[in-house]
Amino acid sequence: MTELTNLTISEARAKLKGRDITAVELTDAYLSAIDAANGALNAYVTVTPDKAREMAKASDARLADGKGAPLEGIPLGVKDLFATRDIHTQACSHILDGFKPKYESTVTQNLWNDGAVMLGKLNMDEFAMGSSNESSYYGPAVNPWKAQGSDEKLVPGGSSGGSAAAVAAHLCAGATATDTGGSIRQPAAFTGTVGIKPTYGRCSRWGIVAYASSLDQAGPIARDVRDAAILLKSMASVDTKDTTSVDLPVPDYEASLGQSVKGMKIGIPKEYRIEGMPEEIEKLWQQGVEWLKDAGAEVVEISLPHTKYALPAYYIVAPAEASSNLARYDGVRYGLRVDGKDIADMYEKSRAAGFGKEVQRRIMIGTYVLSAGYYDAYYLKAQKVRTLIKRDFEDAFHAGVDAILAPITPSSAFAVGDKELAADPVKMYLQDVFTVTLNMAGLPGISVPAGLDQKGLPLGLQIIGKPFEEETLFKTAHVIEQAAGKFTPAKWW
Repeated sequence: MTELTNLTISEARAKLKGRDITAVELTDAYLSAIDAANGALNAYVTVTPDKAREMAKASDARLADGKGAPLEGIPLGVKDLFATRDIHTQACSHILDGFKPKYESTVTQNLWNDGAVMLGKLNMDEFAMGSSNESSYYGPAVNPWKAQGSDEKLVPGGSSGGSAAAVAAHLCAGATATDTGGSIRQPAAFTGTVGIKPTYGRCSRWGIVAYASSLDQAGPIARDVRDAAILLKSMASVDTKDTTSVDLPVPDYEASLGQSVKGMKIGIPKEYRIEGMPEEIEKLWQQGVEWLKDAGAEVVEISLPHTKYALPAYYIVAPAEASSNLARYDGVRYGLRVDGKDIADMYEKSRAAGFGKEVQRRIMIGTYVLSAGYYDAYYLKAQKVRTLIKRDFEDAFHAGVDAILAPITPSSAFAVGDKELAADPVKMYLQDVFTVTLNMAGLPGISVPAGLDQKGLPLGLQIIGKPFEEETLFKTAHVIEQAAGKFTPAKWW
């Protein structure tokens, strides 16, 4: 049965349509794999075997009638940030204890409408706040990769760590994820998987637990570029329930794979060559340049002068929006309630017990920057910086650049419980140095595995595109994937 879990979505789709395998067989293979591995990897916080088998049976019936939808019978994992009707949805936070919504997020509903099967809910940083999946109330997810000659457990990145770990370890065919400052792309880079953060507005945010509403965007994590293209086609849609979703046709992203990049102009931002960047990252970036040149693309240096302000501006805007969004968790209507002597005391005790340290830290930062006397000095200034960052990208694209090639992470995966990072939150925030600019500008970006470092751990490259030109990203990422090959961890779990 385990070889069934080695099939990519496109391979499984062909076998299901050809009736070589059934959706129930495929689903059972994944449920067995989860059963065997989840104790070691902690990728799932809830597994839904009965629901999965019921959905798989319905898929088999539709396939037998020749009515199979685009994702018919494909088993997926869902990040715990997406509302799933009558199923655990807690954003991996204690404050949402026992919460099971009576509604379905638009993105997951789109997937179920297209025939996908739900295996369960995936681990993540609490309220999507983190770069390592260590702030989860359910404990850290563990990266399926290990450094050569070492038994040390590594983080899968964050906040979509469970999604990336599950995809890399073949515990689902693909997964939903979200990206507020790099939470799809960084975990994908750490686990040798492909992750795309679409343009802001490409996927509906309705039914996704909000972190920072002007930055959050849903996207897939998958084993290869083709699978990511297949998933995004189903996830993306306009939605009357989300006024920030954009009413544009959703292209057939898969059709862009294999198209030539000849004559494309690829920009290399000089500001991304930061001080202290490991030589391996620089080397990998250069290798990516060579691959694209070999494929016929023209590579030019560009300047994005406000890049250095992106991280500090992001860590003002995101916590400000979070402090506002998380005000609704008060212990009154749902989730955790800790009794107090009066209602104000109950609010305080419930929030103090329910929110983890990182979430509390960001709420406090956000409340501070929005407070009287500081709003202009911090929040307003950060929004102005955001406009300048967006303008930098627009200038580059107006100058004829089709896409931008850059690193994703300043290193490969680090150890779970890394003392240096745990002691200094700012060092952890620096993990997002290459990723937050896209969220600030609302642009699409894809993470594609491009090589291994000296320790044998995966490293990724990111391609940044123009608004709603995800096809360009898929086409370009496919060229890098063809040159670099695919990367799978050695099984130890």
